[in-house]
Amino acid sequence: MPAGRAASAAARTTSEVLDDLEVTGDGLSSDEAARRLKRWGPNAVHSHRARAWLVLWHQLRSPLLGLLLAAAAVSYFVGERSDAVIIGAIVALSVGLGFVNEYRAEKTAQSLHAKIQHRAVVRRDGRPQEVEVTGLVPGDVVELRLGDIVPADLRLLATAGLECGESVLTGESLPVAKDTAAVPAGTALADLSGCALMGTVVHSGSGRGVVVATGAEAEFGKIAAGLSGHQLETEFQVGLRRFSMLLVYVAGALTTSIFVINVVLQRPLIDALLFSLAIAVGITPQLLPAVVSTSLAAGSRRMSRRKVLVKRLVCIEDLGDVDVLFTDKTGTLTQGRIDFMRAVPVVGTSAVEVLRLGLLCTETDVDDQGRPVGGNPLDDALWASPPAAAQRPLLSGWKRAGVLPFDHERRMVSVVVTDPADTTVLITKGAPEAVLERCVEVPEAVRQALGAEFAAGNRVVAVATRPAEASTALTAADEHNLRLAGLLVFLDPPKSDAADALGRLDALGITVKIVTGDNPAVAAKVCHDLGLTSAGVLTGADLDTMDDERLTTAIRDTTVFARVSPEHKARIVRIQRRTGGDVAFLGDGVNDALALHAADVGISVDSATDVAKDAADVILLEKDLGVLADGVVEGRRIFANTIKYVLMGTSSNFGNMFSAAGASLFLPFLPMLPSQILLNNLLYDTSQLAIPTDEVDEEQVRRPAHWDIAFIRRFMICFGPISSLFDFATFAVMLWIFHAGPAQFRTGWFVESLATQTLVIFAIRTRRIPFWRSRRPSTALTLTALGVVAIGAALPATPLAPVLGFQLLPPVFFAAVAAMVVVYLLLVEIGKRIFYRTAGTPARPHPALGHRHLRRRAARFSTVTRLRRPGATGPAPAHGSQATRPTGPDGAP
Repeated sequence: MPAGRAASAAARTTSEVLDDLEVTGDGLSSDEAARRLKRWGPNAVHSHRARAWLVLWHQLRSPLLGLLLAAAAVSYFVGERSDAVIIGAIVALSVGLGFVNEYRAEKTAQSLHAKIQHRAVVRRDGRPQEVEVTGLVPGDVVELRLGDIVPADLRLLATAGLECGESVLTGESLPVAKDTAAVPAGTALADLSGCALMGTVVHSGSGRGVVVATGAEAEFGKIAAGLSGHQLETEFQVGLRRFSMLLVYVAGALTTSIFVINVVLQRPLIDALLFSLAIAVGITPQLLPAVVSTSLAAGSRRMSRRKVLVKRLVCIEDLGDVDVLFTDKTGTLTQGRIDFMRAVPVVGTSAVEVLRLGLLCTETDVDDQGRPVGGNPLDDALWASPPAAAQRPLLSGWKRAGVLPFDHERRMVSVVVTDPADTTVLITKGAPEAVLERCVEVPEAVRQALGAEFAAGNRVVAVATRPAEASTALTAADEHNLRLAGLLVFLDPPKSDAADALGRLDALGITVKIVTGDNPAVAAKVCHDLGLTSAGVLTGADLDTMDDERLTTAIRDTTVFARVSPEHKARIVRIQRRTGGDVAFLGDGVNDALALHAADVGISVDSATDVAKDAADVILLEKDLGVLADGVVEGRRIFANTIKYVLMGTSSNFGNMFSAAGASLFLPFLPMLPSQILLNNLLYDTSQLAIPTDEVDEEQVRRPAHWDIAFIRRFMICFGPISSLFDFATFAVMLWIFHAGPAQFRTGWFVESLATQTLVIFAIRTRRIPFWRSRRPSTALTLTALGVVAIGAALPATPLAPVLGFQLLPPVFFAAVAAMVVVYLLLVEIGKRIFYRTAGTPARPHPALGHRHLRRRAARFSTVTRLRRPGATGPAPAHGSQATRPTGPDGAP
């Protein structure tokens, strides 16, 4: 197998690779990048474009439909052509109805996916700027920072303590140290230390590299391009699948029984087969995927308007299951708009000097406007402050000779800088506890001032210095014997609406707990100001002393977890999941990724780090708990509406099909023609497509709800016979009062069954008794339900009646049907009172999350456009021009 482009580039020196790509360390021009993008295509491994043929296949792949159409074709060739044509037309209409609704949902998912942006910092036109990862091309020079997901295969040009987690490619859990040295040809993928590979995560440090491979040509792209389109199932999807299997068993039993009965009674074989298959199609909720997709698509559009994006539509329902939320403090309880307040110097320094040192101690670059590109919020706030504006001109004579980037173990960043007088100094900036313990002398007045700032709820960063050598490679061992220069104080006040949002979540049965790397006193102060009842505060050091059993108890009694590491966060989430209930985690930093993966629902924000957005299932365009509460309500509303369709399908449909089986025992003819059964099912399903627009009662969204197949089975057994009871009453009326022949009998049952199974939605849609005490049904649902019943009643009087096998009904029959519908709904209400009194609490299953990392990672490298096949890169460039064609060590592509 030939070496990949990354392996070939890793075996060459950095200057050779840059020469081959015809680029310098300052990157490409924008015009050249555009030319290369046109030639090589987007940096993507798959397309999230909605594909009509795939949606159509989802509608056609039912084996029941195939058997029915095959039997109809046989019927056509043996002379029963009109029935066969009618069956074919009705099946086509049913498939088309499902296709249109599901394809619309797919288009909605496509548009939502396009709103989730992933950006990388590149050097173009000689300066750093942010671009979409799908717009990267070979030759782009990319900056890597802590928490970034490497956006393409890079040959590294510079590193500073850079380590990358490559488990998505190699399975190795430990991060790999990176450098710029060439490696021997033929080195294994896991040992390419001179390359940073697409899809891997910057675990620590920083670096710069040139893109050598994009899209499916990258090592990750080769793996991701081979993935099937199948996504791992969520709990919601598992419930749908189990429910569908339940109906498959029921349909199989009824279909076989009905077929055998009709054969034994010596009815025509083809008629018996068509009738049996039509019964099976009738009991199968063919439009359940369309109803679910329509519900989710409508919900996603509403959530999008509320600035909530989901990576997959089914994640909306999962969000509704949440009953414990772990969240960071910054941006959720606080405004997230951090403002620099003041510098607090120690004796012998000035506030101006502390500010200048704080500005110099940063690992980010600045653009031509003097603004940091891709910096952290505290650095951004410091640079944006008015005092910093006066200092910027004075920083031009300083040169940065080395940098040790921030990581979550040290909790600080250090740089080596040289001033205009050629004096070299090391500057360290970070969490006060971490910096102060490395200082040789800390005045007691500073400790008191620090305690006062924490008690006031302010965020504080400590700055310290010591002399250094410009040629010394900077390591963590150099952060010692520091002299404290002072403190930088920032304000991040509580949100004015945070208390209301917390109240909404509490009313939804969601317990909120704070998990933060901030000081415990600051976190507790913010919670107190917002009225969040604090049952206790634990720090990461406290967690280290507890085993899992003790921590399980401690989590229940704790509201704030402060100064915790990424491993602590993930451990807290995992243990909470074991205790029952669904757990959500809201975070936006690289240190949140482990917990986001461990949660049932990972939630991040659009401004989060790459690795946090990658790990999340739901993206908030505003980091607002009120927005999150809207999402939870929407998820529960969607689940409630889906269950309405399910309960109808398992009661009225089952009852009608059971009635058909019973009628076959004593009638000398088929109780309903196959085409009439399919038409009945089509009209009924059409009315149910409005269910996603329906309102739900307050109690239905007050607590999470879960799939419970045993509950659905009991509902079917309880309410199915009630439906059958009125079907048999209809049989009696038609046979003994109207002395109906086959055509009139079938017409009467068609009208009655359509009316009862459609109108029962008004009773089943709510647990309230009587049902009219519920919230008013949506206008769309009311109109479609009544409209379908009216169409069914009018069909026998239309020119289509002879074609469909209908016969005109006497007016008095409709009075009888109206009376039966009223009595039927009253009996359903009585059944509801008995059933829900004894139903009990649904079970709460907790399936394992499974390994979602690879597919989640691949999702960030996707585009709506059709992708070329690997290797299909267009014509070869002219001789002497390799500007758009990365090459291997021998000059071959």
